[in-house]
Amino acid sequence: MKFIIGKLSVNIKGFGFVSPENGGNDIFIAAENLRGALNGDKVKIKVFNEWRGRREGVIINILEHANNIFVGTLNKVGNKVFVTPDDKRIDQKIILPKFKGKFQSNTKVVVKIIAWDPLRGEIVEILGKENAPGVEIRGILRSRGVEENFPPKVQAEASRIELEPSEFEISKRIDRRNLKIVTIDGEDAKDLDDGVYAEERDGGFFLGVYIADVSHYVKRNSALDREAFERGTSIYPVDRVVPMLPKELSNGICSLNAGVDRLAMACEMKINFAGHVADYKIFPTVIHVFRRLSYTQVNKFLDGDKKFLADCAENLNALKKIHDLRKKIRSERGAIDFDLPEMKIILNAAGKPLEITKRIQTIGESIIEECMLLANEAVAEHTIKNKIPSLYRVHELPSSEKILTLNQLLAHFSLHINKGKEPSEFQKILSKVKNLPVEKIITSYALRTMQQARYSPKNLGHFGLAAKFYTHFTSPIRRYPDLIVHRALRGTLIKNLEEISRQSSERERRAIEIERESLDLKAVEYMQRFVGQNFDGVIESVTNFGFFVELDNGVDGLVRAADLKDDYYAFVEREFALIGTRTGKSYHIGDNVRVKLVSANIKLRQLTFELVSDVANRDLIAKI
Repeated sequence: MKFIIGKLSVNIKGFGFVSPENGGNDIFIAAENLRGALNGDKVKIKVFNEWRGRREGVIINILEHANNIFVGTLNKVGNKVFVTPDDKRIDQKIILPKFKGKFQSNTKVVVKIIAWDPLRGEIVEILGKENAPGVEIRGILRSRGVEENFPPKVQAEASRIELEPSEFEISKRIDRRNLKIVTIDGEDAKDLDDGVYAEERDGGFFLGVYIADVSHYVKRNSALDREAFERGTSIYPVDRVVPMLPKELSNGICSLNAGVDRLAMACEMKINFAGHVADYKIFPTVIHVFRRLSYTQVNKFLDGDKKFLADCAENLNALKKIHDLRKKIRSERGAIDFDLPEMKIILNAAGKPLEITKRIQTIGESIIEECMLLANEAVAEHTIKNKIPSLYRVHELPSSEKILTLNQLLAHFSLHINKGKEPSEFQKILSKVKNLPVEKIITSYALRTMQQARYSPKNLGHFGLAAKFYTHFTSPIRRYPDLIVHRALRGTLIKNLEEISRQSSERERRAIEIERESLDLKAVEYMQRFVGQNFDGVIESVTNFGFFVELDNGVDGLVRAADLKDDYYAFVEREFALIGTRTGKSYHIGDNVRVKLVSANIKLRQLTFELVSDVANRDLIAKI
């Protein structure tokens, strides 16, 4: 009899899987064998069935509950008041034995668990009526333990921070206030943590990347530091920003606002005409940003309006040349360019979605990205060469199992990745499908094949960027690891790098989940107005219970296998298809279909489609 300890992940359908903490394949747990354990709990299980490498188990002990705070909706049956959790992976009601006051139905609340079997809790916060502006997204934040307001001690410490850099501190630094440094960001950005300046010089280029010196203001073990460690990162739900640092720092003294003196950490590089870094210096400095530019303004200038931003022309032209050289170098070394457009939802003042658009990276954004990549690589290599204990942004090789799954998909399009040990192998595949109808599908699956990037005190390289050395140095206002890297560069010895790496990686994943869920929420809310209408889409994934169809605006929804009435359709995993057992008719990933939107469920964040007609894209193979 085998006993295993691991983390439980519960599916919305009720069953779960346990990931063993000592490694190995996940173990299936049927709904009746969960024994009251909830999603994320640390559990001890007994394995009672093994077949062809697949294992099934039953939970015998809950060692540690992942959460004791839940968000849900107030309900009442008779005299009993309870909360129905928003998380549909929790099929238990939370009883409120101490509920007092006036009951109001459809009220969203935050509940703290006081007993587990059965679930009992007490209300710690009332968020407001369901579907009221901002309530649902506050619920998403609270369900993951995120508070928007800073604790009084942290806020008090922030309020004592100086409003301008002191003359004494400025006198100790290399002065770069003479340079016409610019910031380039989105129009609505408020935390400006990077400035750039470039010019052609000495048979090559000079590039200066200037990053807000947050480490000067946020001292080790201060209230600000402890709160920043706890938060790990700023979070960007669709309708708001939840900053890592209070606005006195993030929008004030640490923001590189134009026209004022600011303390910064500089990474200045000499780049030859081939695009390689010939020399660099990293040091504390003081800067005075010459102009705040937007991506739109830079794009307009580079599109040919040379009179526009004439006073920044030398800087912008040099930045564009460096960008082109670096893009070429990264392509030659095999860096993977996952060029997927992002869904952007436009909201009105009340938080209601007005429009869904696709956000595609522009040249202005790409220029800044290349500058930040250069600085991050230079700083990482510097810490390695000088044996400075620091944090690194690492991205490891994809697993052989995931490469096998990807190749099963690629085989349908006469494509193949050899071993997947070199990023250039992925790059070649993505180049072959560029601008073809199947590009989005293959790019998405290739991205899923990748390991998740994380933080580590060990330099393990970055597979996706094809970089031997890589760190995060350029955003200390909104990422805690960057703040740690700045401290390391200043000679601060940091003893708990493993703990910081683990916490920062977990907080980053939490932020991504919150941002995705808020986007899904508003996408479903937007699509409610189109229930009953028909749309053209592409099958993006296939499961045993149906297939997901993505529409042109980026939203996706489910066509249930049970709703395909002309046959019984079985899921053939290797074929990425549902295939009719009687007719042989099939629905493959990448097929074009026409669907009708039959429901838009905000609570489940889910769209449900009904198949209207299909136009299979089997000619895609020939096109490749």
